[in-house]
Order: sequence, then C-alpha cells, then structure tokens
Amino acid sequence: MYSRKVVVRYTAETVEQPVIYELVKRFDLVFNILKARIFPRREGMIVLDLSGTKEHFDAAIIYLKEMGLKVEPLSKSVRQNRDRCVSCGACTAFCPTGALSFDRSTMQVYFDAEKCNGCELCVSCCPARAMEVNLL
Repeated sequence: MYSRKVVVRYTAETVEQPVIYELVKRFDLVFNILKARIFPRREGMIVLDLSGTKEHFDAAIIYLKEMGLKVEPLSKSVRQNRDRCVSCGACTAFCPTGALSFDRSTMQVYFDAEKCNGCELCVSCCPARAMEVNLL
C-alpha cells in the first residue's frame, strides 16, 4: 500500500468539481481529509492522506493536475526554519502526530515532514516562530 499526504489547491473555477468522488471511484484510492478550506466560487485547499497502489496514486495526481488543480506534497508546505529554532521544545507538546520531537542527546528539536498533518498548531505555540506553514 502506497500512502502520501498531499495539498490540493483549488481555483474558483474548479472548486465545484467532485474531486474526492473521482479519486475513490476512478482510482480506487482511500482518503483521509486532514484539513480543508473550501469556499464556493473562491480559491481553496484540501490536505489529503491518500492510500492505494503507486500506479493508481500517480494516475490520480496526473488527473488532478489535468483538471487544473495544483497538487504538491504536504512536506513542501510545512518546514522548520532551523535558523530561527532555539530548540526550546514547546512545539513538541502541541504536535498531535509526533512530527516534532526533542532529542535529549543533542538537545535539538527535529521535524519529520512525513508525520505532519498540516494542523498548524506548531505555528501558534512556537515562541521563535520557527515553524512555517504555507497552505494557502
């Protein structure tokens, strides 16, 4: 089973399309909506955890792009600014997925983009503003 977290960005013209239905019906993908900001006749985005065969996943991404949707891995939208991070560890207490962890041997905070769900809790709790999330 192949699984990836992606950000799908809608335009005002494509927001009315049955995207999730097509991913399930045409490409036999299993999905979990991690976050969504979708408004009628406006731009929006949805963060999806998609699972299925690699072939179906790749075909679905091509289909979404052909529809005019922008698709990218969630890891491109969330990053830790190492220059700003003071490794205080505050973010690790708020991260619900364990994407942020504190290594006591190095006294550093580490970010694992594969575990991140894009919830943005880290942004509001980080005193140094070292976490950057750009979902819209």
